Amino acid sequence: MDLHSHEFQSRARTALHDTSLQQALDQARDGFVAKRAAQVAELSEFEALREAAAQLKDHILEHLDDYLERYETAVNAAGGHVHWARDDAEARRIILDICARVDARTVTKGKSMVSEEIGLNEALIEAGLKVVETDLGEYIIQLAGEAPSHIIAPAVHKTREQVADLFEAAHGGPRRTEISDLVDAARQALRGRYFEADVGITGGNFLIAETGSSLIVTNEGNGDLTQTLARVHIVTAGIERVVPTLHDATLFLRLLARSATGQETETYTTVSTGPRRLDDLDGPEEYHVVLVDNGRSRMLAGPFRAMLRCIRCGACMNHCPVYGAIGGHAYGWVYPGPMGSVLTPLIKGLDLAYDLPNACTLNGRCASVCPVKIPLPDLLRQLRHAQFTQAITPRRQRGALAAWRVVATRPWLYHALERVVARILARLGARTGRLRRVPGAHGWTLGRDLPTPAARTFLECWHHEREKS
Repeated sequence: MDLHSHEFQSRARTALHDTSLQQALDQARDGFVAKRAAQVAELSEFEALREAAAQLKDHILEHLDDYLERYETAVNAAGGHVHWARDDAEARRIILDICARVDARTVTKGKSMVSEEIGLNEALIEAGLKVVETDLGEYIIQLAGEAPSHIIAPAVHKTREQVADLFEAAHGGPRRTEISDLVDAARQALRGRYFEADVGITGGNFLIAETGSSLIVTNEGNGDLTQTLARVHIVTAGIERVVPTLHDATLFLRLLARSATGQETETYTTVSTGPRRLDDLDGPEEYHVVLVDNGRSRMLAGPFRAMLRCIRCGACMNHCPVYGAIGGHAYGWVYPGPMGSVLTPLIKGLDLAYDLPNACTLNGRCASVCPVKIPLPDLLRQLRHAQFTQAITPRRQRGALAAWRVVATRPWLYHALERVVARILARLGARTGRLRRVPGAHGWTLGRDLPTPAARTFLECWHHEREKS
């Protein structure tokens, strides 16, 4: 996907006029929000869990080097192998080398956002490997030749009719539109692929330092089949996903499903530790973990450390009015929504992803629902400030901000202009109660009318009431 800044606005405009996308987003948004709210209401200690999770994450990040070393030692003791990747290119090379060494032909994948982050699928296909996505959403977008548009619901931008068209083209037979029929069709198509796979690649929701285990959560069981039936299991995860103990992981699990899909818990929670042992009935012959940095160390050492608390639940984007209006593809990379608007500039560059921190109303809904209390609006403001101080902000916008600073730091001037502008706009919109066009505010009125402001400012009304009393 093209990350050049000017493309965001173009993609956003296209998304706003895409009828099918708007239909899909409308259906998904209400479900995510309502289900989460119901689960939170039933768990009286939810806010206490959020605070405990945020504090635990901060502790882990403060001692991340120690916990990563403990994790590597435990993985080695269990017969596995840990590989350290400084960036996406090194991560791809490590995985391709493993596949080449075991003479792999087919690779199955359970959903892993890190594999999307490092561009793994393209590299595997270019190397001649057959890649099969086994998560239902990922399978749908693989058939469509598209990227995920959501971190937990990759195909949320697709309507049921669009999925039916894709399955009819891929599987043949009669066109089926019932959800149960579509799920069954995917299950039948994928069943044999698990047994053909030489390598199974999954993500890791949490990495347990105490035991060297990787933990994944799914609702389809595809992760279990991916990692147990292939000869080689590769886990891809960011370095921040480590937690001290399995008990610590349960704290995050109590928050993850409730925040992500509005479930009390996921259908499957699977813990894997090393390769198959002599008395195991199944499991891989080799177990590898690729720990990816890719800019995370820079975040750890700087003012954006709190972003590394993220447990990838997607609650921030489910509640974001901007994401809800344009979907995930408009953001141009793997991570959309508020969390992507912070992560993408930090990983890919403030200049390439210039629009993302600025495409936010700073309404705060994302921070209020984040299960680990990431102050996303504060981080977005910091990114805007960094863009300004590094002269990345366009000259015209810098001039506007400089003018605003002159006004905002002089209360007498601010209130004088406020009174003048309010009276002019009130007069222009007196007949209809709204303004379809406002000089200098074309970007706002292009998609909506501006309600006519009151003729008197709040302060004028307040002073007037004080004088009356």
